Amino acid sequence: MEIRYNKRRYETPEEERNMDFETIKGMIAEQLKVNPADIKPESRLIEDLKADSANIMVMIMDLEDRFGITVEDDQIMKLHTVGDVVNYVAKVKG
Repeated sequence: MEIRYNKRRYETPEEERNMDFETIKGMIAEQLKVNPADIKPESRLIEDLKADSANIMVMIMDLEDRFGITVEDDQIMKLHTVGDVVNYVAKVKG
């Protein structure tokens, strides 16, 4: 079953970014089997959350499916923190 991100209207861009953070946090917590409360925007994917390269690739595919975006290969290495991921998703979604 394919899950697509259904864009809805938010009061502010900040509210939309907060909703994206919560969604991404839940996706990461589920994939990496970590407590969602331990995931902050400044959490580093590899160092803090113990993601490996396979986890990163699955996360990228999940983000693309969930938000209906494409993550360019040259951008993957720039996604160091959860906040980087949230900011990238916001930028690509426009």
